[in-house]
Amino acid sequence: MPLSSSVDVVIIGAGAAGLGAAHALKDSGLNIILLEARDRVGGRGHTVQAAPDVIFDVGCGWLHSADQNSFVLIAEQLNFEVDRTLPPWRDRAFGEVFPERERQEFFRAIDAFYDRLGQAALRGEDCAANLYLEPDNRWNPMIDAISTYVNGCELDQVSVLDVDAYEDSGHNWRVRRGYGALIAAYGAGLPIAFNCNVALIDHSQQRLRIETSLGTLTADKVIVTVPTNLIADQAIRFFPALSAKVDAAAALPLGVDEKVTLALSGPEALPRDGNLRGATMRTAMGTYHIRPFGQPCIEGFFGGRYARELEDAGDGAIAAASIDEIVSYLGSDFRRRLTPLRESRWAHDPFARGSYSHALPGHAGKRAVLAAPVDGRLFFAGEATSPNFFSTAHGARDSGERAANEVLAVIESANR
Repeated sequence: MPLSSSVDVVIIGAGAAGLGAAHALKDSGLNIILLEARDRVGGRGHTVQAAPDVIFDVGCGWLHSADQNSFVLIAEQLNFEVDRTLPPWRDRAFGEVFPERERQEFFRAIDAFYDRLGQAALRGEDCAANLYLEPDNRWNPMIDAISTYVNGCELDQVSVLDVDAYEDSGHNWRVRRGYGALIAAYGAGLPIAFNCNVALIDHSQQRLRIETSLGTLTADKVIVTVPTNLIADQAIRFFPALSAKVDAAAALPLGVDEKVTLALSGPEALPRDGNLRGATMRTAMGTYHIRPFGQPCIEGFFGGRYARELEDAGDGAIAAASIDEIVSYLGSDFRRRLTPLRESRWAHDPFARGSYSHALPGHAGKRAVLAAPVDGRLFFAGEATSPNFFSTAHGARDSGERAANEVLAVIESANR
């Protein structure tokens, strides 16, 4: 849509947070616009048709804490089927590769680790989570691998208090047509300017001035929903500078998690919605979702330093590593049965620069700092500002709604 020179509220970013803010404001009578640097909505939620018979969520794919997830109701309202099949982890591992006895031993070790973390959090210890690994436990590398999937980083980079603050109800569902497709449908009909990259927010005068690649506009209020790495890197600058926001964003970096989908010929021999992960005793390992929704494919998931290393190696490196690892588990015959379809590259995406946020040790309180409004005119949302549902799409959406309600509260107070 054309870029208006003056609006009431500018929302920067049309990911889940920006869309949540826009929906909360759309019937307020305010003139709003979303500025989106990409040519699509959804941000780190993006569904593609990887093959005629394979739908792939390049970004977020799970309705985490689904019994509390606001996107579940949205899915129902938009006629998106929600699949309640149990997720492919915990007890759903492929038994021949990760035998039951070893799985149970691993579960005891990781559960004990999280118990120790919980006790440390009760004592208010905002230190690195790896300090609570049991010395010399054979499962420590694999526990660290789980952290790379959950946090996007190894345990030495994440705060105990941040790990403990995350709420997981244990209900994890999926959207049959794709989570990214749901988010895109949620954004339909909203006033969005695409390919509009914001460079500067000038809040030195009464009205805010926003400089973009499509021109300059002014507004009374701005809601910033971009990933933390863009604020920390000052890809979007503030004038006057907001050093507290930049510092908070730097303390909440996006970890790296990357995904790949591989076409699987002759899939019937493998279980539907199973998990493939070996007792490898290393942190640099993938985890694999076998035949999601019964599709003829295997999805691979990599996190932390290993994911960054693979992404930095260039296109095709994630798929190649996946195939090598799957072949090491299932035998050389599988090499000819697997064909790369699509892989993500979130760390190299200029408008994401990573996957989802974690608080560095000593900085768990920075989520609240990042979320706090500035001068009743600048407001902040995004998954990194969610106190308990960070790293999730619904946490992002809810934070956008929260920021929009803050805008309305300021306006209402001024009109009294």
